[in-house]
Amino acid sequence: MAVRLKDIARDLGVSVVTVSKVLRNHEDISTETRDRVLKRMKELNYQPNLAARALVTGRSHLMGLVVPDLVHPFFAQVAKGVSSVLRNRGYGLVIASSEEDPDLERQEIGQMLARRLDGLLIASTQWTVESFRKIEEQQRPYVLVDRKFNGLPANFVGSDDVAIGRMATTHLLENGCKRLAYIGGEHVSTAIERLEGFRGALTSAGLPISNEYIVCRPHYDDAGDVTGYKAAKELLALTSIPDGIFCNNDPLAMGVMDAILEAGLRIPEDICIIGAGNVRYAGALRVPLSSIDQDSALLGSRSAELALSLVQAKTPQRPKQIIIPPQLVVRQSSMRSTVQAGRP
Repeated sequence: MAVRLKDIARDLGVSVVTVSKVLRNHEDISTETRDRVLKRMKELNYQPNLAARALVTGRSHLMGLVVPDLVHPFFAQVAKGVSSVLRNRGYGLVIASSEEDPDLERQEIGQMLARRLDGLLIASTQWTVESFRKIEEQQRPYVLVDRKFNGLPANFVGSDDVAIGRMATTHLLENGCKRLAYIGGEHVSTAIERLEGFRGALTSAGLPISNEYIVCRPHYDDAGDVTGYKAAKELLALTSIPDGIFCNNDPLAMGVMDAILEAGLRIPEDICIIGAGNVRYAGALRVPLSSIDQDSALLGSRSAELALSLVQAKTPQRPKQIIIPPQLVVRQSSMRSTVQAGRP
């Protein structure tokens, strides 16, 4: 016979309400009582009936996370940060990949809404805000992660992407680069704003902006290394090749580096490279990659904390924006001259 809450309550001489509050991580339960209840649950191998609890509380104790690519190391770290916070608060996490396909993303969001998940965290590939209007109609809280929409007053956790573009480009300029190229995506806010930062830094330096040095592709997170490799091939076919390339993310930069080395050119002596995201293995590449660190794990944990606060709020909350400051991380791929290195 399955163990019930009343069985645990009877064994410990406490009320069923007390045991229930421990399950819900309620604040008015003492540490001693919480430890006793949790210990007894473990001893009896108690498994809560989540479906029954959802009927009573109106909550599934599940959150949804939609990302462009599940194997992208940046979004994997985001998911890890989200999961860590939710696990400690008694929540489960349902993860889906849109594979940078807006239609697939809409389908995944629809399925999560149908399952009545308590809240959604979305790194969107959408071009419009239609899907988010539908979420609002169902009164489900959601948080935009890493990517946002101008004109949509929504909760957002991410980076200052204009600053990322400016920071990366300025670093290349400080290392003597004169013919700078940008490789990134289309439509999504991260690509648009990083390109804006790239253009702004060149203008401030009095350098021309050449359209032939700007390569934008619709798919740059899903299989980004392949996209980066192909984009670099285009740049290397130009009469005057760039001597510095800012890549919108690190997988793009890795593909770019492969194409450059395959062509017999040197990094950074011939072409300096910098990415964004600072994935965990960037320093272990054949040529360690300079990058802009967005602290992806912190971005994930802050997103989860914000989503939980929205779920637990008694009244509607004003949308919040949480910006994680970016940080330059200098490695060999951009160190043409002697510079002060950042965080290793």
